[in-house]
Amino acid sequence: MTSISPELLPEGFRDRLPVQAEAAVRVARAMLDVMASHGYGRVSPAIAEFEASLSARSGGATRNSLLRFTDPVSGHTLALRGDITVQVGRIATTRLAESPRPLRLCYHGQILRLRARQLRPEREITQLGAELIGTDSVAAASEIVNVAVEALEAAGVKDITVDFTLPDLVETLAAKALPLSPDKIDAVRSELDMKDAGGLSALGADAYLPLLAATGPFAEAVKKLRAIDAGGALASRIGALEAIAESLGDRATITLDPTERHGFEYQSWFGFTLFARGYTAALGRGGTYAIARTDGSIEAATGFSLYPDPLIDIVAEKDENRRLFLPKGTLASKAAQMRSEGWITVAALDEKDNAQALDCAYVLTNGRAEPV
Repeated sequence: MTSISPELLPEGFRDRLPVQAEAAVRVARAMLDVMASHGYGRVSPAIAEFEASLSARSGGATRNSLLRFTDPVSGHTLALRGDITVQVGRIATTRLAESPRPLRLCYHGQILRLRARQLRPEREITQLGAELIGTDSVAAASEIVNVAVEALEAAGVKDITVDFTLPDLVETLAAKALPLSPDKIDAVRSELDMKDAGGLSALGADAYLPLLAATGPFAEAVKKLRAIDAGGALASRIGALEAIAESLGDRATITLDPTERHGFEYQSWFGFTLFARGYTAALGRGGTYAIARTDGSIEAATGFSLYPDPLIDIVAEKDENRRLFLPKGTLASKAAQMRSEGWITVAALDEKDNAQALDCAYVLTNGRAEPV
């Protein structure tokens, strides 16, 4: 067997050193504090579950990305979580099944993927989020979108864009307004998602072509969507989108892509993606969905997940070095005073210690913090 160098990690995994790890804690705390301030109680699900249970709740796409192993204690197959949202759903419908609704829960942790994705080479990813369980109303969607935006703002994200979508658009139109045979619904949905006009025509779904133009800045796109709304089938959906957009006000740019489906396979009537200037990938997504209860019934829910790893890296790069070197013999009371003023104190343990070697940008000189 080939020996593995001790500093190597598996592909898609990494260590965070002090600057990055400290930035990760600050970003998570800022986001979770926002969720807590809106009444979301924090839960911390187990990192591994029985594979059969986790797969049943995760669905096909997520199931195929789970990292599995055999539990030496039970002999059953376990899986490391690939999404915390489904775990929160399990907690809500089992251990918190009798809790009053709507139930507000939030979470933070690491998720693992069997394989990296093209735009995200990481296999260990930070996920934070909030779930509003028991309702998928317009009021719930408005609250969730606003909490998600506020969480990003609290972590220092600026110039946020929220892109709305209607995950069940094709099913809604196919039911009556723009009839489709059941065997064509998935294909039409896929062609719309890929923005393939030729593919739609080949399927005999030309009636759906105008939907491809109903994208872009929200006010313009929703106007186009209303103009092509066959028989008013989307009237309630459009009204809901406008109400959610109004609740956001001018705190974010709002766009609409009603045919976007990728990543929203399990959402019901509403979905959204969060972008920000300076970030190439989405920082989060959310929407309305359904949770299966243990008695077979379905419970509505609304929520979002944030993936702040790119943000953490930027915060770490911009961090000011507030490390203050305390020469040997500095009084404990003086050190405490400097910490109370926001300094990170690094005390000399030996006369040979020095500020530069200990990565300190400042040194305590005559009772004051002076640049090195």
